[in-house]
Amino acid sequence: MSLKINIFFRKRQPQYNSIEELFLGLKPILSKYIEVDTAEVPFYGGHPKAILKNIKWARTRKSTVNHITGDIHYVALAFGKSSVLTIHDIKSALKGNLIKQIYVKLFWFWLPALFVKRITVISNFTKLELSRIIPFAKHKIRVVYNPVNPKLEANSYEFNHNKPKLLFVGTKANKNLERSLEAIKDLTCEAIIVGPISEDQQELLERLEIEYYNHNDLTFDEIIECYKASDLVCFASTYEGFGMPIIEAQAIGRPVITSNIGAMVEISNESTSLVNPYDKDAIKQAVEKICNDGNYREALIKKGFANIKRFYPEQIAKAYISVYKEVAP
Repeated sequence: MSLKINIFFRKRQPQYNSIEELFLGLKPILSKYIEVDTAEVPFYGGHPKAILKNIKWARTRKSTVNHITGDIHYVALAFGKSSVLTIHDIKSALKGNLIKQIYVKLFWFWLPALFVKRITVISNFTKLELSRIIPFAKHKIRVVYNPVNPKLEANSYEFNHNKPKLLFVGTKANKNLERSLEAIKDLTCEAIIVGPISEDQQELLERLEIEYYNHNDLTFDEIIECYKASDLVCFASTYEGFGMPIIEAQAIGRPVITSNIGAMVEISNESTSLVNPYDKDAIKQAVEKICNDGNYREALIKKGFANIKRFYPEQIAKAYISVYKEVAP
């Protein structure tokens, strides 16, 4: 019997599309080897009513193997052992008051971990963190990296020495935008910021007198154009389960500054400029070195192209197929 997989997505919202881009990009490759279908749950949010409705709906779409791609972990309760759950990070379990943390741990981690047969995580860093939350199910965890999107192709460019454009992807607290902006305040450069800017962030940009462009609610193709428009990517995040901008920028052919902590070290694999994300001077010095040292800049770009080979979609798809075969009855 041929292997049949149904890939389940959260209810799509315009401002969130990273999970969908990852797995929809893998679908054509998976389809060369197995039968693949996709489904999107009808309700979003973490309210108990939405959870129950999505579980009930998912039961009617059950396939040989059911892959829950993230964010709706509780849907595993509809499938039991015929399911694979991908967990991207565990930070959501650590926010809010005690009651909220217990609620999230119950429906996003503890119960799903009991029901599913396999859990995939996107880095060894996330595996370690998740094992602390579900020690009873750590034997189910497999590491399968995120694939680099095949739409991302090498784009040659001439570095702008007069006023380089620095790309910042993401504006949430963990993206560390404020500290990164403080780091470049005295440099002659322009910032390209992807993501909604808060009033405080806008006030900071104005106070620091930083020239910037802000882009929000972009399609993935538009995000690619932002990478191409940049001279370097500054991604000094304080927390990531993976860090997609690292390999996205490298696939385009841009040097990357990122953090010397967590998954970012693992995903970089010595191909980026690593900095302490809590040290503004360290971020500034990294930007200056890339701008002023052409040999160093070119070395980072070359290392980046070598690094992304680990994330080619074909081998990531085959890794998922191996997991599906473990789950199939």
